Amino acid sequence: MERRAFLAQTAGLAAAAMASRAVAAPKYKGVLKKAIIVGKITPAGMKNVKDAGLDGVETTAILPPEQCAEGRKIAEDMGLKVHSVLRAWAEFNSTDPKQVKGSWDVSANALRAAAGYGADAILIVPCRTGGMKIPNPWELKIEFDPKTGHLTKVVDGDNAPYKAYMAAQDRAWDTSLEQVNKLVEVAKETKVVIALENVWNNLWLDPRHWAAFIDACNSPWVKAYFDTGNMVKYSPSTLWVRTLGKRLAKLHIKDYKLSPDGRGGGWADPLDGSVDWPDLRKALDEFGWEGWMTTEGCGLPLPEQRRRLEVIAAG
Repeated sequence: MERRAFLAQTAGLAAAAMASRAVAAPKYKGVLKKAIIVGKITPAGMKNVKDAGLDGVETTAILPPEQCAEGRKIAEDMGLKVHSVLRAWAEFNSTDPKQVKGSWDVSANALRAAAGYGADAILIVPCRTGGMKIPNPWELKIEFDPKTGHLTKVVDGDNAPYKAYMAAQDRAWDTSLEQVNKLVEVAKETKVVIALENVWNNLWLDPRHWAAFIDACNSPWVKAYFDTGNMVKYSPSTLWVRTLGKRLAKLHIKDYKLSPDGRGGGWADPLDGSVDWPDLRKALDEFGWEGWMTTEGCGLPLPEQRRRLEVIAAG
């Protein structure tokens, strides 16, 4: 009887231990900080961010450095961080030299503004292409010349229907590389990273192509700003994260719900779509990544956005 009782007790303890391990949150090396996107930094706005339990913000306000320094003080007095400036669209592939110069000037000003805020990066979408026949996401089979970045194919079989698109992508690569490399000098002066994002702009539709562009810049001041929802319709977010690896500067947190056939879908709040969040968290930890994750386009109340970011960070 004593032996049977001992075995039963041991089995019970083992089962309890297994159950405890099953529900325990995974532990990760990297710390993920929580942020939202705001406009001009104001005391009232920062109080809302603080009250929601967030760590900081990304701002769209590209202002003179002295005004940015005032915004930095407002945030830091509340224990918050302005971690990035959202520069957004640039027209580096425009055929109008004045437009290219204007895009470069705004980008340079964004780097200077970021330094004023105490931010360590700006987000730029370097160019967009369109107006021609482009393959559907599920048709893409991209290959490119590793030396030039130019496309050699975008689909299996006949690529002739996509000749104009391939030429536009090649031009976007060349012009973006030229302008980003010019911006690197300002990035060095300001000590602010140029973080390039892909936003359905028909550029870098394969993660290897995006990684190759970052590598072609050959500078520690050029990295990738990855949006978790933007590229779901092309391939899983985890594939993009694992391919970008150490090139990754920051994360925008969005979700996208694929249709059952994988051909189409729509936006969803984080955790409600098709992103495999546990695997994405694991992928980030595989190369020891830590940094800022910022919700974008999420209409949920700030405390709920914070809660979902915490769930993502916990895996």
